[in-house]
This record gives sequence, structure tokens and C-alpha cells, in this order.
Amino acid sequence: MKIVFLDSYTIHPQEIDLSVFSSFGKFIHYDRTPPELVWERAKDAEIVLTNKVVLDRLTMQKLPKLKYIGVTATGYNIVDIAAANELGITVTNARNYSSNSVAQQVFAMILSFSNRLAEHASFEKWASQPDFCYYDNSLTELSGKTIGLIGFGNIAQKVAKIALAFEMKVLVNKRTPLDSPIDGITEVDFETLLLSSDYISLHCPLTADNEKFINSAAFLKMKNTAVLINTARGGLINEEDLKIALNSREISGAYLDVLTVEPPAKDHILADVKNCKVSPHIAWASVEARKKLIEIVIENLKGFLEGKPQNVLKP
Repeated sequence: MKIVFLDSYTIHPQEIDLSVFSSFGKFIHYDRTPPELVWERAKDAEIVLTNKVVLDRLTMQKLPKLKYIGVTATGYNIVDIAAANELGITVTNARNYSSNSVAQQVFAMILSFSNRLAEHASFEKWASQPDFCYYDNSLTELSGKTIGLIGFGNIAQKVAKIALAFEMKVLVNKRTPLDSPIDGITEVDFETLLLSSDYISLHCPLTADNEKFINSAAFLKMKNTAVLINTARGGLINEEDLKIALNSREISGAYLDVLTVEPPAKDHILADVKNCKVSPHIAWASVEARKKLIEIVIENLKGFLEGKPQNVLKP
């Protein structure tokens, strides 16, 4: 059996041991695979692992030996699931491996705005001051502040627990009502969340219905002291509207770990916007999360080989 991992750079093999895959068959991994090389590298493989390399209908039709695709991520829009199903190819993904990592990143972002450590981390400037301390930006406590969570899956639930430990008020807006009340959590409609939150954190999937739903109309309803956090999907935000909202001080700040197009162009519309901070889609990528990811990928593969597939994706 031949197993091909098309883009192992996403897992960073220097830190994460991939040798275990060799126990299942002949294993080859490539840092990156451009579209023109997908067929050449996967043509003899029964098993293909992919994180961001696209496997569309045409590609899969040219791979008659292919029986299984393991998506080494939660999002699976890179694979044509309907075509795979028609061709008899099982597709699985990895779920709930990065919840702790992403929740931690959300609060790293929030604390970046509340504590302003980066702005004050200058030994030279402090040494030049006449007083024992100085502050160029207002420092704020999280206690008593309100965080609004849009979506309430595993990640958002962990964010809520951290927020409660900081004595924050937690508002939640989700498509379906909570199964039962949760202490410290208040379920509200979308407008109430926008009007009431000091921090708004996005935790919902990107769909045709909510694309760019965080737009000018939403920004007008937010507090002018509000900070927007996005570790979900870049397409949830209208980036042009966000630039206007930040420059006109309709909201106070934004910290984005995801953008609509990744990697962004050097002249991206948000590149020079004050109080807009961007990290390169790393919220999920702690060493611990990546180890757990590979463990799930391995268990998915074992399940398939034993005739008991798990985390199977259906159209």
C-alpha cells in the first residue's frame, strides 16, 4: 500500500514525527505539492493525506487506485466530497484537536489589546522617562467586560470558560438555541450581542448565508470601544468595511488570525490600518495541537483499514 502526504509542511515534520505512517505501507511525504504535480505524486497511491492541496473531481477521476483521503484539518472544502462519494473514495477529517490552542490564541489577542505589552516593551524609552513608570495607551481590566461569542462549538465553549475565570460577562449567539442553560452564559440575539459586547469573537463556520456578515451594518451597532477577534474564517468579515470602521473609529480594534485570501498580498487593504493586528493563521498550530491532529489522522486511517471508518465526510 502506498500512502502520500501532499503537503506535510503544514504539520511541520521537524517537530512532529510522521514515521508512524510507514507502519501502514510505503509512505512518502512532500513539503508542498503544486496543482500540476498532484497527479504525478498521487497516481499510484491508495491513501492520500492533504491539508490544503485541492482534490477535485477531475483529479480524483485520474486516480483509479485512490481509496481513501485523509484531510489533516477540520475544514474540508479542498475535497469534492460529492465526487469522492460517487467514486467510492472515503474521506475523513480531523476534529476538535485545536480547541485549547485556539482558545488560548483568542485570549492572547484580547490581552494584547487590554494590556498593551508590545507597545510598552521598550527599555530605551522607559530609561528616558522622568518617572518610575509611563503609559502611552490606556490599560484596561477584563473583569466586568463583556465578550460576545458568535457560534458556540468546542472552541467557543473553552473561550467562555477562560472569560468566566477573568470575571467577564459572556454573551452567546448561535444558529440553534442552547440545549440547556449554562451558568454565566447568556444567550442573546445577534443585534444585542453587537450592541453589548466589549470584545466580539467569531467561532462559526463560513457558509453562503453568513459570508461577510460582519460588515458596515454590524460595525455601526458595535461599541466604539469594541474589539473584533477572528480565529474562524476570513470570509466572515467584509475587510473593506472593517478598514473603514477602524479608520473612522466606529470600533476600537481588530485582531485577525484569518483573512479572506491566504497568504495575503503585501498591499492588503488592512496592511497599514492602525489597531488592526494580523497573525498568519497560527491559532491552531501549537505543538500539542499538531500532535493531537496527527493522532486523530492515524486513528482515522486505522479505522478505515479495519473497515470501521470514523469522522467520515458525506456530501
